[in-house]
Amino acid sequence: MKNKLIYLSVAIAFVAFTSCKNEVSAQSDSNETKGYEGKEITAEFDAEIDKLVAQMTLEEKIGMLHGNSMFTSGGVKRLGIPELKMADGPLGVREEISRDNWSPAGLTNDFATYYPAAGALAATWNTEMAYTFGNSVGQELRARDKDMLLSPAINIVRTPLGGRTYEYLTEDPFLNKKMAVPMVVGLQDNDVMACVKHFAANNQETNRDFVDVQIDERTLREIYLPAFESAVKEGKAYSIMGAYNKFRGEYLCENDYMLNKVLRDEWGFKGIVVSDWAAVHSTVKSLNNGLDIEMGTPKKFNEFFLADKLIAAAKAGEVSEAEIDKHVKRILRSLFQVKAMGGKDRVKGSIATEAHYQDAYKIAAEAVVLLKNENNALPLKLEDVKSIAVIGNNATKKNALGGFGAGVKTKREVTPLDGLKNRLPSSIKINYAEGYLERYDEKNKGNLGNITSNGPVTIDKLDPAKLKEAIDAAKNSDVAIIFAGSNRDYETESSDRSSLKLPFGQEELIKKVLEVNPKTIVVMVAGAPFDIEEIKNKTNALVWSWFNGSEGGNALADVLLGKINPSGKLPWTMPKKLMDSPAHATNSFPGDRTVNYAEGILVGYRWFDTKKVEPLYPFGYGLSYTTFAFDNAKTDKKSYTVDETITVSLTVKNTGKVDGKEVVQLYASKSDSKITRAAQELKGFQKVLVKTGNSETVTIKIPVKELAYYNVETKKWTVEPGNYTLKLGSSSRDIKKEVNVIVK
Repeated sequence: MKNKLIYLSVAIAFVAFTSCKNEVSAQSDSNETKGYEGKEITAEFDAEIDKLVAQMTLEEKIGMLHGNSMFTSGGVKRLGIPELKMADGPLGVREEISRDNWSPAGLTNDFATYYPAAGALAATWNTEMAYTFGNSVGQELRARDKDMLLSPAINIVRTPLGGRTYEYLTEDPFLNKKMAVPMVVGLQDNDVMACVKHFAANNQETNRDFVDVQIDERTLREIYLPAFESAVKEGKAYSIMGAYNKFRGEYLCENDYMLNKVLRDEWGFKGIVVSDWAAVHSTVKSLNNGLDIEMGTPKKFNEFFLADKLIAAAKAGEVSEAEIDKHVKRILRSLFQVKAMGGKDRVKGSIATEAHYQDAYKIAAEAVVLLKNENNALPLKLEDVKSIAVIGNNATKKNALGGFGAGVKTKREVTPLDGLKNRLPSSIKINYAEGYLERYDEKNKGNLGNITSNGPVTIDKLDPAKLKEAIDAAKNSDVAIIFAGSNRDYETESSDRSSLKLPFGQEELIKKVLEVNPKTIVVMVAGAPFDIEEIKNKTNALVWSWFNGSEGGNALADVLLGKINPSGKLPWTMPKKLMDSPAHATNSFPGDRTVNYAEGILVGYRWFDTKKVEPLYPFGYGLSYTTFAFDNAKTDKKSYTVDETITVSLTVKNTGKVDGKEVVQLYASKSDSKITRAAQELKGFQKVLVKTGNSETVTIKIPVKELAYYNVETKKWTVEPGNYTLKLGSSSRDIKKEVNVIVK
């Protein structure tokens, strides 16, 4: 969603070997989302809808197809049809905005819970947390009397520089869909619509308003569409948001192939397609090619493409009234589905409650990733500690608001410093020093949404007085904790980052503090990868936190002090250097007017593992305060047919001294494949709590159809027969057990 500066933004088939293969109609899913099945839009009210449409004038119908305020589309008051009321929501329900401009409405009753960003949610690797997230936000949305949440954003993380990486989930299509479905179901269980975005291939902010994305069909199907397909087929999402960019030459809000042929004809989508704000470029073409509602930034609402221009086109016979009726009926069906119409009791909801803050805490606590812990530096042992230096602007920085994406107005945002004050005994003195200043070069800040290097330009020289204060605090304390990384003004919608370098001179600060106090723990607060190799090599303890919600500081303090055993795993690969990442190694980011996804199916860890490139931290990586042993890996049998399900089981033993959660990750590999494949692909995962000294049996089910590749020639998902290796580990680079199966 664009903020007030949006309107400043400038407006091959893959040939595969196909003999001797088993074709399957669609890729189906394994067991992690069982129980998360959405409710289908029904035809229950169709007769009533037909009666309503028959009474409407052309102008009333078209009034429903475009924004009539910043976050509503039109209703028909005389027929009892309400406006469709929307709210932004990647971090929780956005504050109320004025009807005709981006300024806040200035209400006192629109405070909400600030939830961890989607990158944090993905780092939990826990589908129950995804449902909790959706359900909790859904209750808040209803308490604000809204019908649609403009969330979740489920685009693939293609480049570590992406301005919205914090808001997206992961680089992996399987993990993406497994987290997206419960979020959608949780939301919609509260009589609201999830608006799943941004459909599709919207993987950069640079030139996003016009860049033409070129992706071969197999890559599109295997990497960029699975989460959307699952959100529609399993989650039964009631709305989809069309993206800004072009795809294969056509804008995505008027793209017949994507909106009609794939979304509706193939997947059976019954809901409504909403444009991103000011992402529409035509009238008749947009309507005919599948757009239902045009939303936008301030120009007069009647000047939208689907407003007066559509009335004129209909009167000139350029578009039929039957076509207009089709879109109106979709909207009415969705309004009936969420009980905005029809007189049924609707969920009332609740907002900014203690229960919701605790939902945010639970997600945040499971999201924190322990990257390094030498000499058991963590959890902190407080017996001989009388003082702790807390250093860094990020110790006190708040991230609920900020940047050019949608934030949350909240009464509670516990910062890392607050969290330590809340959790440390009063006998321990906290010596706080800001350390670095968050400063931007106002003269050279560039144009938002233009090109990558024109994102926020930072001033990276340390302030001598602030540096001295930090060094003195570290010298005079038993332990130091530096809170470094990023924030939501630096990582932001509408501009990608220009490099992986830590901003504001933080790297120099960290090195200087480590020189005077080797007992220094480094905590990164950020939503996307940074170049932290030197820091990793110098410090004993490195922790990754996120834009982690209202209770983020308390959750982080509980991890540092050992009340919570960290169980987060990275949802993307952290490269040693930018050019190791596939979009950069192939010189195919950001493109100019066109971007060709030259890395194909080798996105994220698929590239690193296939090309044998060593990452700084691999996909799925995360340590614990305990240790785990995997044993006794086996399948229920040795060979399977296409319609069967492989059941894999193994024992996870906690061999350490504290209870902990481990994520068992299952990757599939086929070394003798006749087609191009990644070295391995995630096909299952399970998070399990194992008490110290105990063992738990983990079972992961994989439908054989999940092993399919997309056959471009037959336009079908195809399972190649032969031998497959199923690898079980705790990251993509830490495979502990393997089992082999045969697919007939």
